[in-house]
Amino acid sequence: MNHNILKQVIYDQIEVIQDAEITQREYFFEKNINYILVGLRRSGKSTLLYNIAKELVSEGCDWSQIVYVNFEDDRLLGFSKDDFDDILETAYELTDAKDIYFFFDEIQIIDGWEHFARRMADHKKHVYITGSNAKMLSSEMAGVLGGRYIPKMIMPFSLREVLDYKKIAYDDAAILTTSRMAIIKKTCREYITGGGLPESLLLNNKREYIKSVYEKVLLGDMLEREQIKNKMALRLMVKKIAETVMHEISFNTLAGNVKATGTKTSTDSMIEYSSFAENAYLLFRTRNYVSKFAEKESVPRFYFFDNGLLSLFLVDKPSALLENAVAVFLKRKFEDGVYYFKSTRTGIDIDFYIPEAGLAVQVAYTLGDAEERETRSLFSFASRTEDVKQLVIVTSEEEKIIEKDGCVINVVPVHKFLLEIDSEEHSSS
Repeated sequence: MNHNILKQVIYDQIEVIQDAEITQREYFFEKNINYILVGLRRSGKSTLLYNIAKELVSEGCDWSQIVYVNFEDDRLLGFSKDDFDDILETAYELTDAKDIYFFFDEIQIIDGWEHFARRMADHKKHVYITGSNAKMLSSEMAGVLGGRYIPKMIMPFSLREVLDYKKIAYDDAAILTTSRMAIIKKTCREYITGGGLPESLLLNNKREYIKSVYEKVLLGDMLEREQIKNKMALRLMVKKIAETVMHEISFNTLAGNVKATGTKTSTDSMIEYSSFAENAYLLFRTRNYVSKFAEKESVPRFYFFDNGLLSLFLVDKPSALLENAVAVFLKRKFEDGVYYFKSTRTGIDIDFYIPEAGLAVQVAYTLGDAEERETRSLFSFASRTEDVKQLVIVTSEEEKIIEKDGCVINVVPVHKFLLEIDSEEHSSS
């Protein structure tokens, strides 16, 4: 690889980092530890690397010690695993410093990257990596990397991060002030509809931006990367999954729904395509806690990693968007520890169950006449499950406490749930 081109790529990227405005996020990085950041495209992984680079410079590192390479740069077309050593050679041409900090953005584009990353770590280099494919965290990759990197899943902005980004206060004074709380609620509604992709937040035409991200994920990270030939079946699958958010769906049913449009596909293809969508961080699934293993895997509930992406497919479905926002919040906090709980024997149907936290959550846009139905499963669940510590119903606006036989259900408006605000402490809001 031409070293002058590499230098130009590195120098140009340093200029981008220097000019970048950074919003502090809810992620912490240890010093002198190598990391792999993975997640949905445009979720803010690169900006987190920018922040790490800026912190290093503020602590005394020179900019010549920062070697940042974005492998999606068109000047690197044709780059292969045999060219990685040219990055090292170029770095040594840029500085005589002992410590050089390497930042490799979207490195998964280069086949064989993991062997270079392992060698870098073995030689005690400081390395930060980003990628948009969950395969980077697979057991096979972990074996090659040999535990030399700490993985972190980076998600689009949470509601807290959106408020921070927009410089909207949500401290006690704001929460207890009517006008400020109105702004928080308005921002929450926009978040539930438009999602938290950082670059979309200040755009007038947010939908077009989100659509472009979706097309990049679909066409680049799935169709091209996975070499899917049946493009229409993939598009229809994602659309059908969007329409079933809030409900479990079997892969047999999913295949039937796609075939009903006249598009050829199979159950095996739906299983494979959905795994590709999960690898690209477009979708994630929850499994039924009480099902046998086979049913756990074959009848999931799917959610989108960002509400803005889900909104592309839904018209006037506030309940689905509300539940997806709750699912994303729980996924961020508990990762793979989020389940649904549905038992035909007992009639219990719980939207979200987190065993490690003893938390059971129902989502209802409004309670109204559905209060008895929404509370029945929670009370029945609590009476049969010893480890349940907290019962919650998340709503659009309603807030109250429902008690029965010593059990308490907290009905919480979504803005308080997503901000983890104690409803009892701030009941006057």
